[in-house]
Amino acid sequence: MEEKINPAAATYHYEQLAKIIENKIRTGSLAAGSRLPGELILSQEYGVGSNTVRRALDILRERGLIITVRARGSFVIEELPHDETDQGGR
Repeated sequence: MEEKINPAAATYHYEQLAKIIENKIRTGSLAAGSRLPGELILSQEYGVGSNTVRRALDILRERGLIITVRARGSFVIEELPHDETDQGGR
């Protein structure tokens, strides 16, 4: 089932979108090295504006999950950083 942006949620749409994409990366739905859909596609798929998509991608870059190559797009990095929400059984 495809996750959707919840307009009634207390979190910003760009934060929700970043979390949705991060979940896809961490579960392998978006494989390491794969290209993310373009801004227009993501915008249409999730019913948000292009600025929202850009801010979500900025968050994912800051978290070290994606890289963006000018004129080529954004890609999932080859080796994921440690998930800070995973406490390793602590």
